[in-house]
Amino acid sequence: MRQDTLLGENSAIFDDTRPSSRAAVLELDFEKMISMTNEHQFSEAEGQHRANDYDDFAAAYSAENDDSLANAYYERPAMLALAGDVSGRSVLDAGCGSGSLGSELLDRGATVTGIDASSGMVELASQRLGDGIDLRVADLNDPLPFCDGAFDDVIASLVLHYLEDWGPTLSEVRRVLRPGGRLFASVDHPTVAYTIQESRPDYFANTSYEFEWEFGGKRVPMRFWRKSLQQMLDAFASAGFRVTSITEPQPLPEAREVHPDGFAHFSSAPGFLFFGLEAVA
Repeated sequence: MRQDTLLGENSAIFDDTRPSSRAAVLELDFEKMISMTNEHQFSEAEGQHRANDYDDFAAAYSAENDDSLANAYYERPAMLALAGDVSGRSVLDAGCGSGSLGSELLDRGATVTGIDASSGMVELASQRLGDGIDLRVADLNDPLPFCDGAFDDVIASLVLHYLEDWGPTLSEVRRVLRPGGRLFASVDHPTVAYTIQESRPDYFANTSYEFEWEFGGKRVPMRFWRKSLQQMLDAFASAGFRVTSITEPQPLPEAREVHPDGFAHFSSAPGFLFFGLEAVA
């Protein structure tokens, strides 16, 4: 998690305008970022790992994710509260990761289908969920492998900011939703992407930034894309969605004892932004 500041003392971030390579699930753990330096450079040509390659650290990430403040005590409960009663509903978990959210949805009576760009994450989700869920390897940059109107709800939990262009993905999400179906999406709060480094970028430009996470002593490069709030709203509207809610939740109160430093930050500064949307005819 971010500790005390957006970056904390263990992150490395810089701008890049190269296109995003994946649409795997985003579930931030800011405690795993590495310290920022002006000299830090990332280059795939120099033999470093690809950005957002969850197959490279799936097991370590999943273990951290299950009890992290940002996920277990903040984003996941907020997303479940936003979705509300899902009993009897057909739900696509778009960017399912290792299945932590899917498990909660199943417990609440939903019929769940999960997709993720990472085969390693899908394998972990299969181990967690067994035969109770349809799991597939699929990239949100590509057409979705489902027929029109297949789902009542789509949940995109911390995934859209992996995408340079939301338009094709949101159009596909709209296609696979039934009329009146719901999309629930969480993203990095736009103020986070704007203020996370100096000098600050053009808030209204669609630019990317890169940083590193650390798991078990291993550094892994990540890349997210910035969008202004207006750009997000325009993308939803263009794809055929009506906004029903925009929320800025805070962590569960019990996180204060488990993650006191992170709780102090997320209770006083924005981390994620949540959208409830309805597919319009």
